[in-house]
Amino acid sequence: MTKKMIKNILQQVEANHTLDKSEIISLLRIGGNELLNAANDIRKTYLGNEIYLRALVEFSNYCCRTCYYCGLRAENKNAQRYRMTEDEIVSLAEKAYNRGFKTIVLQSGEDLHYSIDEYCRIIEKIKKNDIAITLSIGEKSFGEYKQLKSAGADRYLLRIETTNKDLYEKYHPNMSYENRLRCLEDLKSLGYEVGTGSLIGLEGQTIEMIADDIMFFKRINADMIGLGVFIPHPQTPLGQSSAGDFDLALRAVAITRLILPDINIPATTAMETIRKNGRLAALLSGANVVMLNIADEFYKTKYNIYPDKSGINQNLDEMLAELETSIKPIGYKISDSKGSHLVSNKKT
Repeated sequence: MTKKMIKNILQQVEANHTLDKSEIISLLRIGGNELLNAANDIRKTYLGNEIYLRALVEFSNYCCRTCYYCGLRAENKNAQRYRMTEDEIVSLAEKAYNRGFKTIVLQSGEDLHYSIDEYCRIIEKIKKNDIAITLSIGEKSFGEYKQLKSAGADRYLLRIETTNKDLYEKYHPNMSYENRLRCLEDLKSLGYEVGTGSLIGLEGQTIEMIADDIMFFKRINADMIGLGVFIPHPQTPLGQSSAGDFDLALRAVAITRLILPDINIPATTAMETIRKNGRLAALLSGANVVMLNIADEFYKTKYNIYPDKSGINQNLDEMLAELETSIKPIGYKISDSKGSHLVSNKKT
């Protein structure tokens, strides 16, 4: 495909925000600065120059799952496990609110220790302040999701990781691809802002599969999309695999922005981990959200999905200062809003 053909595709998608699979594949393979710049322009048109902050609380690293790529997997006997108490979680949420965060993300492995009633109590206590709550706690029943929503949860993150059924079930033993889809459908039907996403670079993943992922995001009208780069963890079955391609992941971010112009897309920690200033590159390629882990180093170092995670040795003040220093020269600023997707922010 020639540069002229790429230019024509980008002009088309900027106008109507649609791409077919063959066009997505072409952009994933050879989309260069023109693609990244087009995505950044769309991001600015719909979302302005604001970066939405999320306070991340990784409150438990116990997990009942055995996903092949994740250091939290149940079969990793070397993991140093921890669980925060209800009071610790609420206290961190209070800290986030007092520091000006408008959204808190409560994330864990799929830890069956906490009951739905406990989660609801935590949510209700946190919601005494005017703060949005995002949950990332795995697969639940429709009734459980409904209870959590009634208690005050606003958003839910549940990454599909790959929409290829065979690849999904290969790397997620004893899990059902259909059940993952059911969960996403249930969350949408209950009125959550729904986040999902993919892991770029899994062994056996093809460009065509990534294109299918992006088309899936569009089809379900997702509110948030997280595109991470695979980083091998030595204590997992994929520990000897090669890391994912950063530039491919960046192109996937850009294409996702082009076809879903007003959604929230985080500049993931994995991108910053795999390449210095990777987060900034993602922000210049369509991303608009940054999650900052506000827990103490004691906990951050143990939530070890992949090794050498960026930011684990920094405190909150250092992380905020670094972020502000990096985004100011490119004309971006930190938003003081909750950054909801439910109402489009398109500039008119």
